[in-house]
Amino acid sequence: MTSFLIFIVLILVAISVWQITKIFELSQVGADNSQIANDKDNKINGYLMFGFLVFIYVITIICFAKYGHLPLIGNAASEHGAGLDTLMQISMALIFVVQIITQALLYYFAFKYRGEKGKKALFYADNDRLEFIWTIIPVITLAGLILYGLFTWTEIMDVDIEEDDPLVVELYAQQFNWKVRYAGADNTLGSANVRFLNDYEGKNVTGIDDSDPSGMDDVVSTTELRLPKGRKVLFKMRSQDVLHSAYMPHFRAQMNCVPGMITQFSFTPSKTTEEMRATDKISKKVEDINEIRRDKNKEIREFNIGKAPEDQKSELDPYTFDYLLLCNKICGTSHYNMQLKIVVEEEEDFNKWLSEQQTFAQVIQ
Repeated sequence: MTSFLIFIVLILVAISVWQITKIFELSQVGADNSQIANDKDNKINGYLMFGFLVFIYVITIICFAKYGHLPLIGNAASEHGAGLDTLMQISMALIFVVQIITQALLYYFAFKYRGEKGKKALFYADNDRLEFIWTIIPVITLAGLILYGLFTWTEIMDVDIEEDDPLVVELYAQQFNWKVRYAGADNTLGSANVRFLNDYEGKNVTGIDDSDPSGMDDVVSTTELRLPKGRKVLFKMRSQDVLHSAYMPHFRAQMNCVPGMITQFSFTPSKTTEEMRATDKISKKVEDINEIRRDKNKEIREFNIGKAPEDQKSELDPYTFDYLLLCNKICGTSHYNMQLKIVVEEEEDFNKWLSEQQTFAQVIQ
């Protein structure tokens, strides 16, 4: 409350000073009250433009120096991820170079062509050559990026069921959780519909149609998504209620889950969970996060001294890296918590785990 009152007082003082300044300006007899900028004003604004240009370049250099080493999500963990990363790096490099050049020209011209008494702006109607240059360069650049992007996207989405023999997995999105259904030995998902969710005393958690033989050997997991390294996975995605988005950042994969239709996305995992944990970027990220948590735990221990057990705060557990399946659409109040752990392991270990799970036929018995 005290801080709020101090803030209010400061605001009132600032308003008072502003009003006094305006009164002082009005009281000056013969003062120049013209609202038209003069040469001095234009010169000051021109130098301020240069100052701001220096500021944005300096702050950019500082950010690169201080935070450039911090990993975001690490190297791609899917075979198509490297191509997607290359496309992103090319796009960002072009944006960065163009931004540096255009910003420098913008503020330089703002200073060079500032208003001066006796100086008249040149009326320059048009120049076909210049217009051609600044039109054709962006056209060629954007066309190159778009074509590169289309070829990359086509390569990602091109799945040959017979040749690739992908593992077929369904991601079933609900507010606010994910359920995973693996095609059984026939590698074919059975039909499913939201109308069947209440069948078998709620055991049919993904709405499998028990009249479809293909669904009887399907396996449902509600605790984690397990994937085999080195084998293509074809995801079929459904939503029970609203628009969700299956986002797996480390695999550079994202696809909307749309009520009433089935969408799909495929990728081949290239790093097991253990291999990803051992990479330099992820190791550094885990180390940085745990250092922050250790500092936070010291504060919590100091806070808990002398406090009753019910008033004490719990300490933070050490962070361990895991792949995650996230929802990347704001789907409701608990959207932030809609995530599922992904475990990538060797195909032999995955097959062993899958063979130990109950099929839909066994669950409903």
